Amino acid sequence: MAIVLADQATKLLVLARFAPGESLPVTFFFDLVLVYNKGAAFSFLAKAGGWQTPLLITISLVAIGIVGTMLWRNPSRRLLDAGLTLILGGAVGNLVDRLAYGKVVDFLLFHAYGWSYPAFNLADSAITAGAAILIIESFMAHEPAKGRA
Repeated sequence: MAIVLADQATKLLVLARFAPGESLPVTFFFDLVLVYNKGAAFSFLAKAGGWQTPLLITISLVAIGIVGTMLWRNPSRRLLDAGLTLILGGAVGNLVDRLAYGKVVDFLLFHAYGWSYPAFNLADSAITAGAAILIIESFMAHEPAKGRA
């Protein structure tokens, strides 16, 4: 819940301060900017004719259900639960945007020497950090579940 609240609060601040496309340089390699993403990661499907929004909402709802089920089934694996919680919070944060605006609000832009990473938000950061934790957790030894062969 904290991830969703922080994500939505930062997006509301950016929406209140910036016009679409407006940016504020913070450092020589980082700007705050207001951009909308109608697509998925890295603006995949962003130029589609509008059909992608219901598809991405459906995918988000399915992913939230799967991650929630995984959390419920693995209550004692703390690192797994941390990664899943970050992914869940990020997915919900971006789902709120899709339901409210039909697109996701992005505002963090890193760039240097003519190169620019696609703008993203706190929800995206939580999803990425959660995925990294899941990768690390997958390499750790686990005790077999009791009652299973």
